[in-house]
Amino acid sequence: MSEEIFDLIVLGAGPGGYVAAIRASQLGMKVLVVEPRGTMGGVCLNEGCIPSKALLDSSEHFAMARDKFAGHGIDINPPSMSVPRMVARKDDVIKKLTDGIAYLFKKNKVQVLKGSGKLTAPQGDGVHQVEVCQADSTKVVSGKRVLLATGSIPVEVPSLPFDGEIFVSSKEALCFSAVPEHLVIVGAGYIGLELGSVWRRLGAKVTVVEMMPKMLPFTDSEVTDALMKILKKQGIEIRMGTQVTGMEKKNGKALLQLKMGDKSEEMECDKVLVAVGRKPVLTGLGLEEAGVSMNGNGRIAVNDDYETSAPGIYAIGDIIPGPLLAHKASEEGVVFAERLAGMAAKVNYETIPGIAYTWPEAASVGKTEQSLKEENIPYVVGKFSFMANGRARCMDETEGFVKILAHKDTDKVLGVHIVGPRASDMIAEAVAVMSYGGTAHDVGAMFHAHPTLAEAVKEAALDVHKSAIHA
Repeated sequence: MSEEIFDLIVLGAGPGGYVAAIRASQLGMKVLVVEPRGTMGGVCLNEGCIPSKALLDSSEHFAMARDKFAGHGIDINPPSMSVPRMVARKDDVIKKLTDGIAYLFKKNKVQVLKGSGKLTAPQGDGVHQVEVCQADSTKVVSGKRVLLATGSIPVEVPSLPFDGEIFVSSKEALCFSAVPEHLVIVGAGYIGLELGSVWRRLGAKVTVVEMMPKMLPFTDSEVTDALMKILKKQGIEIRMGTQVTGMEKKNGKALLQLKMGDKSEEMECDKVLVAVGRKPVLTGLGLEEAGVSMNGNGRIAVNDDYETSAPGIYAIGDIIPGPLLAHKASEEGVVFAERLAGMAAKVNYETIPGIAYTWPEAASVGKTEQSLKEENIPYVVGKFSFMANGRARCMDETEGFVKILAHKDTDKVLGVHIVGPRASDMIAEAVAVMSYGGTAHDVGAMFHAHPTLAEAVKEAALDVHKSAIHA
């Protein structure tokens, strides 16, 4: 393989890397993917997006059978949950999807080399070499261009080091063999709230500890306030403005020292999920030797073509500026490959949706009301509650609302924020409308089938002009 010169070598087979590799191959390039895992799909498919959603769905079904079936006239014995079978189902979902990517690589003639890739110093001949460290050997591969798509890993708090047993990352929290008696989650972001929801539904006592005053810090405050009330009603204890100042392990449990303002207390639990964020995987890539510069904030600096300071070396996804989201990385992968082929592709960074897969879900795109105020942009708000939505009533899922922010003068949709059932699916309409510069009037004038949850989006758009029918 070392004698072969590839058009593109991709380091990482996550949602950015594998998508870029397939699209580049579709455009006629000879592509090699270097991936240290035994399976494709990166963190997203193996220990992130997909397994967490599999557990969320399983726990939602269990909670519905336990708490809501009777209201639909369905009488069953109290349900029980087999955690090992739930986890086995999650693993089967992962296998099917990772095998699917391997099939797509084969279908698109993308070659794969298992191992960890490292850039070498420039050779001066326009060809880049990558050292690939495998279990028992090292290989050198050559390519005209190299794409770095190595993703991210959980941030480890020095005072709460991971041990894989009591102090765990999201990876271990997806594989518990039994429901924890008391799970403390440090961090009130997407990961913490989602995994907290899983284990709370199954019977764990769940306490979320967050040092900041607001959970989901980049989400519209009205959404986070509503979601916090709902999660608390579900039994999740949320401690905002609270720091973990110390810890000790005692009799197989954790004893945490907490501080909130002037008050201090101790809290015992059997599991601690540290979910304070993620950081880019940059160690061991040979960036300095290859002449790749950083942007000052711990990310790789790139231009509009995703090229780094080193000619012929590119980067996408979690290791460059922007939110650490799988769909952001995938879109960058497509645009990178198309721009490499001379196409006029571009990522619309203003319409990246963000979603918390709690229940109900919270989904947002565009500006928040807080950011519009900070930027002195004139706006109008339209809102509609799921309480007045016929489909939500039929589903017995009436918590939450749709909120649309439109420019006061042009009526252009600036942001859409949803907390409610299937918000993750409904946000796609908002992304589409905003991508084409649509207005609140456009959304209000569009057909929305009846009865559907999406009618709440239409009514919120009508409410921008105070013409909602069912408000």
